[in-house]
Amino acid sequence: MGLNRVRAVFFDLDNTLIDTAGASRRGMLEVIKLLQSKYHSKEEAELICDKVQVKLSKECFHPYSTCITDLRTSHWEEAIQETKGGADNRKLAEECYFLWKSTRLQHMTLPEDVKAMLTELRKEVRLLLLTNGDRQTQREKIEACACQSYFDAIVVGGEQKEEKPAPSIFYHCCDLLGVQPGDCVMVGDTLETDIQGGLNAGLKATVWINRSGSVPVMSSPVPHYVVSSVLELPTLLRSIDCKVSLSV
Repeated sequence: MGLNRVRAVFFDLDNTLIDTAGASRRGMLEVIKLLQSKYHSKEEAELICDKVQVKLSKECFHPYSTCITDLRTSHWEEAIQETKGGADNRKLAEECYFLWKSTRLQHMTLPEDVKAMLTELRKEVRLLLLTNGDRQTQREKIEACACQSYFDAIVVGGEQKEEKPAPSIFYHCCDLLGVQPGDCVMVGDTLETDIQGGLNAGLKATVWINRSGSVPVMSSPVPHYVVSSVLELPTLLRSIDCKVSLSV
């Protein structure tokens, strides 16, 4: 163990360790089947799901004033109403929401190669899961993918005063593990929260998981490192440690 070596790695959850987007798509496909059986129109069923997807992407959730179940059921209710007209779609909306949610959770799994990587990494460094989002939703995902045993600590943004990219949540993570920000690396798929947050908190390094090879806009935060898969992380960490020891 060299001086200034990486001592802890913070991992994002959604679309970093688990394929949340893919699981969500599978959930939508099941709802399309359900709506098609009700309305006998695949086009209308797909349109309703497309509208819900847009609502989810623009969602503003305030845990003290809203229940996530009510909010997301309302997304479905509004989408059905906007597409089909009429009223009193609450029962069908609830059916759609719970089918989407349960299917999504079934497909939220921690891949075997990711489990193996986390197990090996934890022999060398401390690992922490740092995820933004509603407490209930994120805790359900964590339970569904059974990832608790791979981490020294788990921090859910919805349970804290501030979420990523606020420095405070990163300092809280450091305190939990007994490390300094300069000892830590943040790994995640979202520039605006994971990478910007790591930069805001002065972490040793930020690693952006860019699966699709997308080109960020000029104003985006700039990560220290970019990889196409989280599985590239062990090699990258060795490289970071090597650079540190050479500079020392």
